Amino acid sequence: MTKQEKQQLSEIDICDLFITPALKAAGWSQLTQIRREYPISPGPIVVRGNLSSRNKKKSKRADYALLREAGIPLAIVEAKDNNHTVSHGLQQALGYAGILNVPSAFSSNGDAFASHNKVPAAGEDTESEFPLSDFPSPEELWRRYKQHRNIKDAEEELVLQPYHLDAYGKEPRYYQSEAINRTLEAIAKGQSRLLLVMATGTGKTYTTFQIIWRLWKAKKAKRTLFLVDRNILADQTLVNDFKPFGAVMTKIKNRKIDPAYEIYLGLYQAITGPAEEDKIFKNVSRDFFDLIVIDECHRGSAADDSAWREILEYFSSATQIGLTATPKETKYTSNITYFGKPVYTYKLKQGIEDGFLAPYKVVRYHLDKDLIGWTPPPGMLDDLGQKIEQRTYNQADMDRILVLNQRTKLVAKCVMELLRATDPFSKTIIFCEDIDHAERMRVAITNAAGRLALDNPKYVMRITGDSVEGKAELDNFIDPESKFPVIATTSELLTTGVDAKTCKLIVLDKTINSMTTFKQIVGRGTRIEEDFGKFFFTVMDFKNATELFKDPDFDGDPVVIYEPGPGDDPVPPDPPEPPEPPEPGPSGGSKKIHVSGVEVSILAKTVEYRGDDGRMVTESYRDYSRKHIRQEFASLDAFITTWNAAKKKEAIVKELEEYGIELPKLAEEVGKDYGDFDLICHIAYDQPPLTRKERADKVRKRDYFTKYGAKARAVLDALLDKYADEGILTIESPKVLKLTPFDKMGTPVEIINEAFGGKAAYESALQDLEHELFSQKASA
Repeated sequence: MTKQEKQQLSEIDICDLFITPALKAAGWSQLTQIRREYPISPGPIVVRGNLSSRNKKKSKRADYALLREAGIPLAIVEAKDNNHTVSHGLQQALGYAGILNVPSAFSSNGDAFASHNKVPAAGEDTESEFPLSDFPSPEELWRRYKQHRNIKDAEEELVLQPYHLDAYGKEPRYYQSEAINRTLEAIAKGQSRLLLVMATGTGKTYTTFQIIWRLWKAKKAKRTLFLVDRNILADQTLVNDFKPFGAVMTKIKNRKIDPAYEIYLGLYQAITGPAEEDKIFKNVSRDFFDLIVIDECHRGSAADDSAWREILEYFSSATQIGLTATPKETKYTSNITYFGKPVYTYKLKQGIEDGFLAPYKVVRYHLDKDLIGWTPPPGMLDDLGQKIEQRTYNQADMDRILVLNQRTKLVAKCVMELLRATDPFSKTIIFCEDIDHAERMRVAITNAAGRLALDNPKYVMRITGDSVEGKAELDNFIDPESKFPVIATTSELLTTGVDAKTCKLIVLDKTINSMTTFKQIVGRGTRIEEDFGKFFFTVMDFKNATELFKDPDFDGDPVVIYEPGPGDDPVPPDPPEPPEPPEPGPSGGSKKIHVSGVEVSILAKTVEYRGDDGRMVTESYRDYSRKHIRQEFASLDAFITTWNAAKKKEAIVKELEEYGIELPKLAEEVGKDYGDFDLICHIAYDQPPLTRKERADKVRKRDYFTKYGAKARAVLDALLDKYADEGILTIESPKVLKLTPFDKMGTPVEIINEAFGGKAAYESALQDLEHELFSQKASA
């Protein structure tokens, strides 16, 4: 093949004809080790207003990943067509290799390979080029990988233990693989206390399953205890992620540990308690479990909490893995002091930027009595006829000390207004100060919901620790297939661990001082559920809690505050300082003042979105689109030149969609009668727009059709009508000539040949028509 012929080939052709054969010749298996179009991340979701779309410009997909085994990538290869240099794709390959933490990156244009090796031998260059026939073997790249990750030969067997691959081909995401691989590498080195920090919604339980599966298959963990603090977590795990364990798995119940099993799911309350006879974990030997995994370990496993700590100390010979989204680091407790530094961390910010987690918008309400405060008139009595203490009550007092019934009604009204404007059946959690507040909020929502609550008695439910009826509905609330309950009012019960995948609205009418609690609450909304139209979530804030989004600690690295002194236990005996009270009872721990008839109003309302840099911005979908259109086309002239030069305008529309700019959604704001060209010019460059019909009429007035015969004029006139009705993409479609009224003129082939004399002439006429539609004369 000549160089000129090679330069006519597409990138896919280069892969098929040159790169893949070279990899196979080097010993790589096309079935198990060569992965084409290897997905890394899908790109973040952009949300503005009530609209959302994915910014595919920021998606990451490698042309090739070379695997040792499934879930263990060793190298990245980027391909380019032959009009590029050999090393043109190397920077891109290096970026992907960095994400996957692999030492080898390659680029090729079909002539040769360019290589970057992070672990060069003495005398070797970091970067080099070599012929297609010299690509490294799997053994060579595995050697580099082991050196890069400090894996010794004796550790290889455990590190290469196969993943569980299900019948549907589900594989771990890149960060899950990295968490799993790093955990096994650390265990292979003899580390027995490990911490995994992964944001809520990133699949901690699935990651845990793969860790346990591989250790179990390797016979390194013959018996494993997965310790949770919520019954529903054990039940979810049993039937979902851990299902492949089948008959060797059991849930500990009836206060008995049956030695006949190998995988145990345990609620810590079910295996221990304050009395000695409650501590059933002592009924088995100290070496009974080889592995203990503690879910939501920030909740007490590393604190001076005997319920957790006694279990871990009793089975101290077991390997112990702590899982959390929010490591607890306070004066009195420390996950890191107990478990060590995290072997892997995947943060909320990264999950949103990758596109695996849902972004959020924040609607903040500033209520007058919260901000300005409320001072009762002298001698005023509460609803029980008691004299009210003469002082100014503010936001911190609301629903903890002072209950203004009109305030509760206003919050409920705002919640229902938002739901009615979007989807009144969006799963919603309202976080309240205590159980009493949660019950009053349930009543207020029921009244504000009107017919919705009348027709559906379970439209809103209070789900709190003391409510048998509410807790009985928890499974239905978190089940994506179950419509009711829609709204849950709560105080503490739903802050953590409850996997409410389709939760679209989180309402904060609760004072939150703890960053851990705040992150856990936000985590209730971070899952993406495309099958149920869940791409983002909204946080309604009535207590200014979302100021914590601006705190550097919101997604920062945990810092150890407690450091044990000589002779100290890993966790000190001092009582922990609870950042949030346990779920307060109906009285809230103190007598509340109830006052009816005091009006409460909204002073201000702000809507903020997560910007490209992770900071909150007050940008609209229109502003976002303007910014990114100008990023693609620096000026109006640049855009018009590109538009007129494009044979298919669809290519430009698709290019903008890559940024998450969907023109039909912009048309909903600007006007549905405007075409794509005018929408772009108007929004990005402040040009006065013309409707599609106005553009079509201007072309007709210029008597543009006279150079064509009668049949061609009829076709072009009909195309103008189609443009006026439906837009540019319709008239560019190859199927347009099958539509009405063209179907009355003949078949597409007959129309093209008889009216225009052939396909080339038809396409030229269509280009002329588009030029007339979008010329400066048409805009004048």
